Parts: sequence; C-alpha cells; structure tokens
Amino acid sequence: MVTNFFSPSGFEGIALEEEDLNGRLMNEDIRIHSWPCSYYLDTSKQWVSGRLSLTPVAIKFTADKTGELLVNFHLSSVSEIKKESSNLIFSSLTILEKNTKHWFSSLQPNRNVVFNILEHFWREQLLSSQGAGAEAAALQSTKGKELTGLLTGSQKQLEDTAKVLHYQGEQFDNIMRGLNKIEGDMDVADRLLTELESPSWWPFSSKLWKAPLETKPKETATVSDSKNQEGIIIRIPVIITHRTDSNVKPGKLTLFASGLEISDCNSQVIHRFESKDVDDIRVHTPYEISVRQRFIGKPDTSYRLLSAKMPEAIPILEMQFSKKIQFLEDALGFVGARKSPQVDLGTSIWQAATGLLGGVVQPGSPVGGREGTDNDQVQLQKQEKISQEEAKELKQILKKLKGLALETEAELERQDEALDSITTSVDRATLNIDKQNRRIKKLT
Repeated sequence: MVTNFFSPSGFEGIALEEEDLNGRLMNEDIRIHSWPCSYYLDTSKQWVSGRLSLTPVAIKFTADKTGELLVNFHLSSVSEIKKESSNLIFSSLTILEKNTKHWFSSLQPNRNVVFNILEHFWREQLLSSQGAGAEAAALQSTKGKELTGLLTGSQKQLEDTAKVLHYQGEQFDNIMRGLNKIEGDMDVADRLLTELESPSWWPFSSKLWKAPLETKPKETATVSDSKNQEGIIIRIPVIITHRTDSNVKPGKLTLFASGLEISDCNSQVIHRFESKDVDDIRVHTPYEISVRQRFIGKPDTSYRLLSAKMPEAIPILEMQFSKKIQFLEDALGFVGARKSPQVDLGTSIWQAATGLLGGVVQPGSPVGGREGTDNDQVQLQKQEKISQEEAKELKQILKKLKGLALETEAELERQDEALDSITTSVDRATLNIDKQNRRIKKLT
C-alpha cells in the first residue's frame, strides 16, 4: 500500500493552514473603518441614515433604525468611486458597483476623508492577488505554486532581517571607530596632563602632544556616507492622518533599518522618525497603526497610518521596535493568527518541500511506501502535483534561503566578536578616564 504523498502533514496541511491563516487575517468581519452617513434608498426614494463600513474585501451600509444591512458588495466588483453632488446642493460620494450606482451623503468627518480611504483600499484590492481577475487564476494554482509563494515570502522576510542585521553591524563598526577615537583623545589628554605636571624648567614639554591632532573630520564623513548608503526595507502606500481626523491625505511609508519615513504622494518628506525618536507604535488593527514621539513642554508628534499593505510592514516594525510596539484589542487576533500557526507552518513547509523535491526530482526513489515509481505517479495524477519547472524553482529558492541563513550566521558571529571587542575597549576607556580624572583633581 502506498502512503498518500500529499498527507495532512504535507501540502494539504500547508494549504489548509494557509487558507485558515489568510481567512482569519482577511476576514470580512474585520472592520477597517466606519463613518456615519446617509444612503439613498432607490426603492423608497428616500435618504436613510446609518453607517458606511469598510472591510478588507467589502463595503457595507447598515441602517441605524432597523439595523438592516442595505449594502454589501465586494471591492473587486466596484468599477468607479466619484465625488458628486445630489440635487446640485449636497456633496455626495457615489460608488458604481456593476450596473448599480450607490449614493452616500452627509459623510463624517467629511467626504474627502472617506473618498481617500475607500479609493486606497479599492485600488490596492484590484492591484493585489486578491482582486477579481487574480482570484480565478489563484483557484487554478497548483500545489507547487502555493509552496513557491510561501517560500518566496520566507525568503523576503529573511532578506529584510539580513538588511537590519547588516545595518546593526555597521553601527557596531561606527562604535568601534568612536572608541578608537576616544583612545586617541585620551592619549592626547595624557600628554597634556604630563606637560602640566612637569616642572616649568623641563625642556621637552612643549612638543609632547602636537603630532596626533589632525584626524578629526574624517569620522563624520564616514558616518554620513554609511547613512547615505542605507537601503530601504519596504515602502507601502498609506493614508496619513495628522492630529485631526479631517486632516487626511494619501502618501507613503518607508521603513529603513535606522527608522521610518513618512512622505506625500510626490515623495516629499513629511516627517522622519529615527529609531531612537520613536516612543511608541500602536497597532490599532492589522491595517492601521499610529507612531508617536513624546516631547516635554510641547505637543507630541503623532501620525496615524492606514494601508491595505500594512500587514506586510507590521512584522518588520515588530522586529525593529519590539519594546515599543503595542497591539491594541482589535489587533490581538492578527497577532495570534500570524504567530501561532507560523511555527507549525514553517516546519511543515520545510518537511513537505524536502519530501516533494526528493520525489519529483528523483522519481525513482520511493516516498513513504514500498511501491515503485509507477504507483507513485498514479497517486500523483489523482492529486495536484508540482511540475519539473516548479521543482527547479523550489530548489533555487531553497538554495538562496540556505545561502542567506549561512551569511546571517557568519554576520552574527562577526558581531559577537565585535561586541567582545567593544566591551574590552569600553572597560579600557573607563579606566583611562578615571585615571585622567584623578590626575586633573591633583592639579586643581
């Protein structure tokens, strides 16, 4: 009897876990935003007050009095979102869904805010793989494509981690250069103190400290050059809210290893937060965060960012600002859905990948059974299988992952050695400073 090649611990398990994970993250019940407004009910020819709600995949309107869901359609079915006027007086927002035109008016806080947010999520929905055109293609994707997508995501996360680790290594190098400069300055101080301590008749005192004074400007140039060479980890389109809910405009969020930058649609920088400047990051929902820098004696600097791509940026923010990030109640489900299955998911990915690659690339070897190649091929024909091209692509991705892991390990070892050197240099500098302080006190 041949063991089922696609066992629950293999690709079927991965697919189920992935569908469950995506289902929880992109659940229609997750409300991204809602606004009080009025909806024109064409059947009764009247305006009905209620709330317009946006979820990751749909737009809904619920009446206040009856609680009835009057509007519920998928974002991919929307063909147009426009600002219009009803009866030439009232400013309204119209959404063309297939052949039906929906009218919304009396939007709070204002029409522009609602329009910018709806247009952003509608555009990202159409551009993403979860749009209407991509959904049909996704249904036809093979198990090999699913696994390729998962491994590609893992590769991207590892590359992002490697960028952060590389920047951290540069910071260690800058610290070492700073400590070397301190040691040089302490040598100068030692010579100055020696001159001050020597008698006035000592003939060599005026030439003790003149030589090593000409190496200061190069350090700042090195640090600034390394900062200019800093790479971008991720850049996503966002809706920016600053101070009031009515002050909303589209822009971009760029994450660097040293901090984050908020810019407008024309790439003009609105504000840049260095890592040390960020006091807290609050994750309100999987799609909305707020970044704040506290000040004493003046208002805090705070920005609220909303984006359909925010779930891609949150793991990087969590890695960079692990002690400063806070998940609020509506985002706790996102954390649980993202963290808990991934451990099992990652393990099953590697196990399934190893088994599948062995079975496809070397079909002569039995996998999980005593039968030969013919029975395996019959079993594979009954299930979705991966092609030779997909197997080659998977092997390439796995090789890249292995190379990244080895490079990361080597960089970590180098940074461990750098930390030991930094510790030794700091201890030596502390002793020298204490020694020079005692000498200064004797002179005073």
